[in-house]
Amino acid sequence: MATTDPKRELLRHTVATLAYRGEKTVRDAPAEFAAFAGAGRTPAQILAHVGDLLDWALSIARGKQQWHDSKPLPWEQEAARFFGGLKRFDDYLASAEPMQASAEKLFQGPVADALTHVGQLAMVRRLAGAPIVGENYFVAEIVAGRVGAEQAPPKQTF
Repeated sequence: MATTDPKRELLRHTVATLAYRGEKTVRDAPAEFAAFAGAGRTPAQILAHVGDLLDWALSIARGKQQWHDSKPLPWEQEAARFFGGLKRFDDYLASAEPMQASAEKLFQGPVADALTHVGQLAMVRRLAGAPIVGENYFVAEIVAGRVGAEQAPPKQTF
């Protein structure tokens, strides 16, 4: 039986928001973007770190905290890893399995860090000459559980 805990549901909505915003940053990135070196870590390294954060979040929720520093995969594989990590974490949040950490701690640690890095990727896209289109996220169609690469189209772009 799925949970009806409002904190878990808000965390699931946050994970769906991460998927929505993350999909924008990885979609249609030029081939050379993954290796862009003009802003510290490369985009591939940043996305690998986000994948590590999602794996860490799930390990914390399960009560078996583990951290790994992954080497970046090719861009498309790293994007698939990102969405896979979102799905595994969201599936756990949607389940009746007990969380071994509070929703607040999961949010303030790995989830907020992942949101920060997705924003970083959006900024690096602009620096690399491949900016994403801005949009009004308040009216975006973001739904808990929609955490894959298939996201709703923007409702209002800038």
